[in-house]
Amino acid sequence: MFNLILFGPPGSGKGTQSEKLIAKYGLKHLSTGDLLRSEIAQQTKLGLEAKTLMDKGQLVPDEVVIGMISGALDTNKEAKGFLFDGFPRTEAQAAALDKLLEQHNASINILLALHVDEEELVKRVLNRGLTSGRSDDTNESIIRARITEYNTKTTAVANYYKQFNKVVDVKGVGSVDDIFNALSKEIDSRI
Repeated sequence: MFNLILFGPPGSGKGTQSEKLIAKYGLKHLSTGDLLRSEIAQQTKLGLEAKTLMDKGQLVPDEVVIGMISGALDTNKEAKGFLFDGFPRTEAQAAALDKLLEQHNASINILLALHVDEEELVKRVLNRGLTSGRSDDTNESIIRARITEYNTKTTAVANYYKQFNKVVDVKGVGSVDDIFNALSKEIDSRI
């Protein structure tokens, strides 16, 4: 089983590259946002617990999110591997994810981090905002705040995985295919 974490700030092309990587390598896309919405829609015990917290404006605790990921791993035992999107966001979550994967005789093989300078990110997100329908894609100060938050949070996760030599920085500027080829090269060298 091959498991990877794809990191990238808003506008880095992470969504586009995720789709291409999932298609090429047959990975299961594991988005914590999608998992939360699915668990809530199915009214599972974890979903109801998460909804209660979210309705109060509270963050869903790590244990609940890890429980949802555990369920996804159990439900997809035949998967060739997973592409983790939006998780882990903290060092504690990374350690919990590693512990969970270890119970499934698996691990994170690589963390791929797309790097794009801030001015390019802002330009891309503002452009995306013309068609995305997301109000947070049309306000430059909100975009910059999202980029700052991303950089602040993901630094700890990247540092955690660096101690295991699992982090690879990939230039997120160029054609979609050039970036995809760079990501694929890193994955191919570890499969």
